Amino acid sequence: MWMPAPAVEGARWRKSTRSGGGGAQCVEIANLPARTAVRDSKRPDGPALLFRAATWSAFLDGVKAGALDL
Repeated sequence: MWMPAPAVEGARWRKSTRSGGGGAQCVEIANLPARTAVRDSKRPDGPALLFRAATWSAFLDGVKAGALDL
């Protein structure tokens, strides 16, 4: 599911600690009740992807386990 980032009320966006702070390919996330929102840091007014908390957690577990080739 996606929605315009400004429509994600009360979101406190933050960049990944792995982004190095000024990288050109950064994403930002915002933890919301029962959801995690993800957006492109270069387009803060662009769309945000919304994931259920369990889906986002499974994604992070896969990344940490090396299951994804990133």
